[in-house]
Amino acid sequence: MTPATIAFAIAFYVAFLVLVLGTGYRIYGYLRVPAPLKIPTTPAPTTRGGVVLRLTREVLFFESLFKAGLWLWLCGWLFHAGLALVLARHLRYFTEPVWAWVVFLQPFGIYAGFALAAGLAGLWLRRVFVARVRYISTPSDHLMLALLLAIALSGLAMKFGAHTDIVAVKRFFLGLMYFDVQPLPADLLLYAHLVLVVLLMLVFPFSKLLHAPGVFFSPSRNQVDDPREHRHLAPWAARLDPKL
Repeated sequence: MTPATIAFAIAFYVAFLVLVLGTGYRIYGYLRVPAPLKIPTTPAPTTRGGVVLRLTREVLFFESLFKAGLWLWLCGWLFHAGLALVLARHLRYFTEPVWAWVVFLQPFGIYAGFALAAGLAGLWLRRVFVARVRYISTPSDHLMLALLLAIALSGLAMKFGAHTDIVAVKRFFLGLMYFDVQPLPADLLLYAHLVLVVLLMLVFPFSKLLHAPGVFFSPSRNQVDDPREHRHLAPWAARLDPKL
């Protein structure tokens, strides 16, 4: 077993624990934060079913982003849709036999990588050239975009340029799942791609990327617009004054 294989095995185990436990802890925090006000963004649904439909449209089609600006919506949707397809395509490295729907998505997932990179490039250019966005952008915003774009470009480079031994890569990741570490191909581009992925997993629970699960906890999106029919009372407020 090479030192690189051992190092990557340890790195992925640590990164996986940080990703799962860190994200789980942050979601637990979201669940505990009370919503003291009824603040759905109007026009808002008046039933729980309507809220579910609204969140579905928001997650799948970025409805509010479309209303904010067409170019921002296009870049954001290309990035997220491309990322979803790319991640689905990568499930082939963790399943044996590969699920039928994952096999079906393989050709779409390949070209989704270009959509992913194009969307990220558009979002990054917006932060550089749009003055009002550049003013509120922090170094971490640029670093996250750079990290994601580097992952996308290194992946595309392996697919269309310097190919790697994907059979050995799959053996490595299947081995990690069953705690039976297998040799990783000695490929510098592959090493660079995996290092970037590990870094993304490590920083995810501590970054703005947590808007992925956070959208489901947004009071402006997940509340029913019924303040006249029902009084909204946070549990902590009821405990302070039982008469309420």
